[in-house]
Amino acid sequence: MLAILSLLLVLTMSMVVVRIGAVALRLTGMPDASARFQARSAFTGAGFTTTESEQAVDHPLRRKIISLLMVAGNVGITAASSTLILSVIGLEEEVEPMRLVVLICGVILLLVLTSSKLVDRLLCGVISWGLSRYTSLETRDFSNLLHLGDDYHVAELALEAEDWLVGKTIQQAQLAREGALVLGVKTADGSYQGLPSKDFLFAAGQTLTLYGKANTIEELDCRCTLPTEPTKPAKEGI
Repeated sequence: MLAILSLLLVLTMSMVVVRIGAVALRLTGMPDASARFQARSAFTGAGFTTTESEQAVDHPLRRKIISLLMVAGNVGITAASSTLILSVIGLEEEVEPMRLVVLICGVILLLVLTSSKLVDRLLCGVISWGLSRYTSLETRDFSNLLHLGDDYHVAELALEAEDWLVGKTIQQAQLAREGALVLGVKTADGSYQGLPSKDFLFAAGQTLTLYGKANTIEELDCRCTLPTEPTKPAKEGI
């Protein structure tokens, strides 16, 4: 029974460590879904190669968090494997099925707790408080600061040659009047300009980072081309 309880304890601690890592990554500005995925990937050693992974590695603080998760994952997986083997050996020696019942019930309970939004919210609050109080991590919950989720989000808009923004400056486009703010622009050569001035000229091949309401940004994305003016009939000569 002690081996099974040890296995459940190791699984619980592993889930808590992954959640701490996900919250820490989120506090660096990474979206919550991406932070969870990268934390699980680092802890399990899956090593998915994605653009988000490259962004995490390029960020010094995120790289440190992921490195700690990788070390903790190796220790946790080794401990879980050892206790699982001891649990199986114990089950073979004892005909009493109580150990198997305890193991199954414990795993189900852990799955229920990890999928509970209330538990997740409480755990995130405690972890955020602990990280801000006992670490030097600059806690900035950008999702809450930008009110993401209240029909506001940050999205990218790639410009093509026929897009209506091409050839206009930010002042001429008047995106702010339409409810969208240009946070930055990635140019065709790969360079990035944050908070471009009103005289910045949009060109094909650029990728805009916009902040605003979801329906506003979607409408701007669908507005591909400039509206064509109706052609005036030619005047007949006298």
